[in-house]
Parts: sequence; C-alpha cells; structure tokens
Amino acid sequence: MRKGRASLEFENPPVIESSAAVVGKKEGEGPLGQAFDMVEEDPMFGKKTWEEAESAMQEKACRLALEKGGLKPEEIRYLFAGDLLGQLIATSFGVADLEIPLFGLYGACSTIGEALTLGAMTVAAGYGERVLTVASSHFATAEKQFRFPLAYGNQRPYSATWTVTGSGAFVLADREAVKEKRRQEKSLQRKSGPGSPGLAVITGVTAGKIADIGAKDSMNMGAAMAPAAYSTISRNFMDFQVDENHYDKIISGDLGEVGRTVLLDFMAAGGYDLSKVHMDCGIEIYDSSSQDTHAGGSGCGCSAVTLSAAILNRIRSGEWKRVLFVPTGALLSTVSFNEGQSIPGIAHGVVIEHRRAEESQEE
Repeated sequence: MRKGRASLEFENPPVIESSAAVVGKKEGEGPLGQAFDMVEEDPMFGKKTWEEAESAMQEKACRLALEKGGLKPEEIRYLFAGDLLGQLIATSFGVADLEIPLFGLYGACSTIGEALTLGAMTVAAGYGERVLTVASSHFATAEKQFRFPLAYGNQRPYSATWTVTGSGAFVLADREAVKEKRRQEKSLQRKSGPGSPGLAVITGVTAGKIADIGAKDSMNMGAAMAPAAYSTISRNFMDFQVDENHYDKIISGDLGEVGRTVLLDFMAAGGYDLSKVHMDCGIEIYDSSSQDTHAGGSGCGCSAVTLSAAILNRIRSGEWKRVLFVPTGALLSTVSFNEGQSIPGIAHGVVIEHRRAEESQEE
C-alpha cells in the first residue's frame, strides 16, 4: 500500500458514502448556490455569538451527511474534525452532542484534506467500518481572530481572500459495510437513501509537509500556500509515477487568483503544465464579477463545501474519472504573526475516483 515517501494506495478503497454542505448567505449567492444542501440566511445561525454560530453550522453539516446516508451517529466509529479557531472551539462545542469519539485536527484551510486522509487510512486499515470527517469556517469568527473587528471597515488588498462561511461533512465507509447496508435495505423493501451506494472512492493519499518560503504578508495567503501545493502535487506525481495527464482535474483548496498563478509558475518550472487541468475551490465558490471577494474564497469550509456540492457530483456522474484534491493551509497564528515569523504552508493530497458501474451494481 505504501507508495514512495509520502503516499498510500489503498487495496480496498474507502467509499465516500454521503456528504453534506451547509453555507451562509454570501456563498448561496455564488455560482454553486443551488448545489449546497442548506443556505442559511442568518449569519448567526440563531445563536448569540459568531463562534456558537459556526458550531451550529458544523453540527448541521454532520447531521445532514448522516441523514443523507441513512445513518445514525452510533454507527460511526470515529469523527475527524477541525476549524480555524483557537483550541478548535467551533468543533468541540459543535459536535459534542453527536457523542462520537473525536480526533480534533488543525491544518488551517487544509483541514478537510487532513481529515479525509486520516479517515481513509482508518477505514482502509480496518479500524472502523465508518468514520465521519468535517471541517468548518465562518467569515466573522476568522476576521475576529486573525484580522480586524467587522465594524472597523478596513480596506483589503486585491491579494486578500474572503473566508467562506461553510461546513462540509463526509461519511467514509468500508465497501463491505456499504454492501451490507444495501442488502438490509433491500430485505426491508426500503428505498435506498440518496447517499447510497456511494458517491466516489478514495484510492490514495499523499501527506503534505511544511513548506515555508518566508512569506510574511497575512493578506496574501495564496502566495504563502502555493509552495505547499507545489510540494504535495509534485510528491504525488513522484510517488505514484504519474504526471498531470493522469488526472481529469487537480483541485487546490483556496489559493485564489494570486496563489493559482504562483502554483502554475512553480509547476511549469518543474516541468509540468497544470493550466488545463487545475481548478481552485476558492475561485469557483464566488463570482468575481459580482461579489466583492478580491482574490477568491478561503477557510476550512471553502474546499470542504466545494467538494461536497460540486466536485463529487461530477465524479459520481463519470464526467471526471480521477481527481487529485489538494486542500491548502497557511499555518500562522496571531502570536506568530505579531512576533514577525513567516507563514508556513501545508497541503494534503486525496485521490478521488469514480465508482465503476459494476461496483455499484454489486451492492
């Protein structure tokens, strides 16, 4: 199963059994608006604080993903979850009522990539038939923690991105567990849920490493994260002995317009032309012509909701047979930034493939 220095190829690929995406009003007004499971008009989600709002959003995404798969929380072995806030407070308060054993993760905006990687490893190794993975971000909580109070009305440079208010959740399952569920549904003459028999499979992963070129501009996260995306994509190519033509799409998390340019330049210098296959979730989620988001979207929720609402549908339909999904994260804090340290980046690669018709029919 081990491939090269940083990758795994699964002999029994975990199935993405179901997923859900919950977003805010601004995201619902973007190009992907009709594809999200829930668009909440109230940025407070009916709560008293921004942080409580993000927790509520994350819990809703988890429950929707379970509901779409016809599952209950007690059927989930482990939960891999994270957000952008200090001590992961959106997660710890958000998923407590699910009562699922939790691994709290922090990979900044790459968190859903980390969660899917660890979740897939857990299922493939037989440590659990089903796991739940989720990540979230909220524009107001991120601005409050990392930048300026909303009432300040600060100007943002073009290189800045807009933190997505959103949460994406995914149930990963062992193939045999999915088969068994289908058999039970048939024996009970019950119609299969919309998540069955699975949206796609995770056939491999490439763990990222820290990449730091000394960037210090917190308003230009794309440039800080692009080297990490380059590192992980290049390592994936080396470990699996492939190139950019192996994938229908190579999808970064939230580099935005500026970071995408840097990534393409880095890849070109390394001998790869990603211009025809690359896509960035931060660019796709907003309409640059009508929404004032500058370089695009960012945040843990950006790649998570885009994967659930847009990417998986195109994989499931067979339009894309194989995708390399590479969420990217900038590993800074208010402490490190104020002390003048640079902004390291990290990216994790997840190989997601179309489920062949014969696999689905077996179930």
